[in-house]
Amino acid sequence: MDNVRALLERLRGYRYPLLILMLGLIRLALPTGGKAKTEEPTASGALEQALRDADGVGRVRVLVSEKGAVVVCDGADNAAVRWSILQAIGSYTGLGTDKIIVLKMTT
Repeated sequence: MDNVRALLERLRGYRYPLLILMLGLIRLALPTGGKAKTEEPTASGALEQALRDADGVGRVRVLVSEKGAVVVCDGADNAAVRWSILQAIGSYTGLGTDKIIVLKMTT
């Protein structure tokens, strides 16, 4: 018991740094409340899902940035499908058709 009292007496001078350390450890242990990654679809993910449901598109991959978009899909060889994709991507992102590229997907 005397050893514990002696240890506590030596640590008394470090009580504020120890308190800050304990508060930091408690803060790290608490959940942050952030949402899981899968709860909010990305622009690319939302566009892929919408285009996947469109007629003639088939398999599709979409990359979107502030500067442009690239769409790779099975139906890219059909002019009507390409035009629909350009319109859909342009409407969703606000990009002009000169900033959207549609490519044919290979097997």
